[in-house]
Amino acid sequence: QAQLVESGGGSVQSGGSLRLSCAASGYTYSSYIMGWFRQAPGKEREGVAVIDLNGSTTYADSVKGRFTISQDNAKNTLSLQMNSLKPEDTAMYYCAAGVGNTVTNMFPLDWGQGTQVTVST
Repeated sequence: QAQLVESGGGSVQSGGSLRLSCAASGYTYSSYIMGWFRQAPGKEREGVAVIDLNGSTTYADSVKGRFTISQDNAKNTLSLQMNSLKPEDTAMYYCAAGVGNTVTNMFPLDWGQGTQVTVST
């Protein structure tokens, strides 16, 4: 059974860093693209970063230059390095597997359970 399990969330002060990880079992990176989404209270879920089947990455404008998505195919792990965090980055972060090729057109087919990121001033 395919499964996505996130870890690495937590609380950090503004300007700090966190690294999220997603353990993917039952997925083959050659068939699905992987991405990170987030949802803040009262807001819609939004795409944060996507890595396509060729390893190319795209990011939401709000995180460009601060977040880096990567994947380790041997370990079936997707990561999101988040630097220079801001209070507006506070949200539940979700790992997703799906189709498409960019952060704006990725259609998620499966989600992890999410991990909370809280950035304080």
